[in-house]
Amino acid sequence: MPARALDLGRIPGLAVGQAETPDGASGVTVALFEEAAPTVVDVRGGASATYDTASLSLDSTYGRRWAIFFAGGSLYGLDAARGIRTRILETGGGHRAFRNPNVVVPVSGAALFDLPTRPGPIPDYLPLGYEAARRADHGPVAIGRVGAGAGATVGKYLGRGRAMRGGIGAAADRVPGGGAVGVLVAVNAVGAVRDPADGRWVAGARDTEGRVVPPQAGVAGQDRTTGTTLGLVATDLTLDRPSLARIAAMVHTGLASAIAPFHSATDGDVIFAVSTEKTRTRGRTARPGELADRLGSRAAALAVAAVLGAVRAARAEP
Repeated sequence: MPARALDLGRIPGLAVGQAETPDGASGVTVALFEEAAPTVVDVRGGASATYDTASLSLDSTYGRRWAIFFAGGSLYGLDAARGIRTRILETGGGHRAFRNPNVVVPVSGAALFDLPTRPGPIPDYLPLGYEAARRADHGPVAIGRVGAGAGATVGKYLGRGRAMRGGIGAAADRVPGGGAVGVLVAVNAVGAVRDPADGRWVAGARDTEGRVVPPQAGVAGQDRTTGTTLGLVATDLTLDRPSLARIAAMVHTGLASAIAPFHSATDGDVIFAVSTEKTRTRGRTARPGELADRLGSRAAALAVAAVLGAVRAARAEP
């Protein structure tokens, strides 16, 4: 069971669901939207595993999604998309495209690397995606070793055997003047996690007494196994996609203050940014991009809180 929960359900138009394999070693986390929502993606890790992200570029014809998902299982985890799409169709979602009578359901996502070190059967992520979507609701989001974070670890720069637990994290807040912004993360980083507020290492590679070995003491020449931090920043405020792209970039910067190393050749770091368009912006801004800057700054801080919450919750679990 997760150690605690944070409320991401304060974002209007957003529902979150999670499901795990029977052995609790992997899983899927999905964010569903009431309508197809404008979405962007910012990929900065060198080893990403993503599903239908090319059409989220700013020059794409249609950059909207019905859902964003995170999955374990590396490339196998991307099969969760079909299960999620099936559930959305069952509940009346989807839309007609290009005057075709058939309904389409665009979804995007990314996977982290939690495959076991020994050969064995790979879970079927299609039903996991369906189950995560079926469980989606507007309540508190469970954090720690749940969903896509069930098999996540951090601090793999000295080998997976010395890594600590990672997991799912979430944080959200109201925006002055109306609206809300929230962040959902799946933390499976090669690097270590530190608290930017005091510089202390919270999770990473362990020494023989269970203490964190700072990455600068051992990264060079050591095992650099694959890792990933996946993130979704969501707001109900109506924003265009260039503004969402700015926010996603700022969230990457926030995460880089808490995870080191970050954006490495063996990381699959990906941030999605979404507007559910449930709240119209009110009043005028003093300059172009002011709202995106304010939301991005808050989202970057929330991303740090979500990462810290994920590893602390995972560490507290038995």
